[in-house]
Amino acid sequence: MKNLTAKNLKETLWETLNEVKNDNLSCGNADAIASQAREILRTANTQLRISAQSKRNVPTELIDFSENK
Repeated sequence: MKNLTAKNLKETLWETLNEVKNDNLSCGNADAIASQAREILRTANTQLRISAQSKRNVPTELIDFSENK
C-alpha cells in the first residue's frame, strides 16, 4: 500500500473517476472512495485550524502529506 499523500489521494480519485467512466467500477463504490477522501481532507483541515488557533506549528505529518513525503 502506498503512503497517504495529497498526490496519491488525488491520483486515486482520478483513477476512480476513470474507472466509473469506463464502467469498471460502480457508482456506489466510487462514492465510498470519495467519502473517505473527504473525511481525510476534513481531518487535515481540522488539524490545521487547531494549529492556527492555538498558535502552534503545523504538524509534521500534515506537511509530509502535502509535500508527498
